[in-house]
Amino acid sequence: MPDLLTADGSKAVRRISIIVPTLNEQVCLNATLGALVLAPGDELIIVDAGSTDGTADIARRYTDRFYQGPRGRAQQMNFGAQQAGGDILLFLHADTRLPPDGLEAVRSALQQPDTVGGAFRLVITPATAALRLVAWGTNLRSRFGGLPYGDQALFVPRRVFEEAGGYDDVPFMEDIRLVQALRRRGRLALLPQAAATSGRRWQRDGVLFTTFRNIVLMALYFFGVQPATLKRWYG
Repeated sequence: MPDLLTADGSKAVRRISIIVPTLNEQVCLNATLGALVLAPGDELIIVDAGSTDGTADIARRYTDRFYQGPRGRAQQMNFGAQQAGGDILLFLHADTRLPPDGLEAVRSALQQPDTVGGAFRLVITPATAALRLVAWGTNLRSRFGGLPYGDQALFVPRRVFEEAGGYDDVPFMEDIRLVQALRRRGRLALLPQAAATSGRRWQRDGVLFTTFRNIVLMALYFFGVQPATLKRWYG
């Protein structure tokens, strides 16, 4: 993606719009938003789907771009993208923390002309031995299979996102479908900087069960099972 230039011919800084979909995320949201290091021109957009806890109060401490949007993560993220003014869109899960230099790493990665998006390397907290193994497998798949997940903070130039049609309006696997659409347009960058996502799902349901379930559901998706059916099985 070529550099943007200002009127005087100097290189312009690409503005990043961070879009966070939320639904009852008061436990994680403060840590996620508190870790953000925005440059001038960057913006934080939060699209809530009707939280009944303290999510809205926390969100408004960090941004005045807080919206009540449609329910469903794909629709929330598309709605946020429509409100965004940045040149780059970064979709951040409410339980995922970016590294301090994360946004600058995104800007740098998208200077490569063949790069149409990307994601961060993943770590899972708390970093138990089992969750380190899960993260290792995720990073292996992302690097060699070109298939990062949404909890790795997907980012994409706004123009490319719009050309791809945004997120498909499906209740599950919306991140995989976007990644597939992006891969048809160019290269995805996997940044060496790590995004730290909460291990609460693995802790709640068990590491072995959760990992096995995710592998099975992904396989079924690629065999053509519809996302709505997979969502019911996921629970």
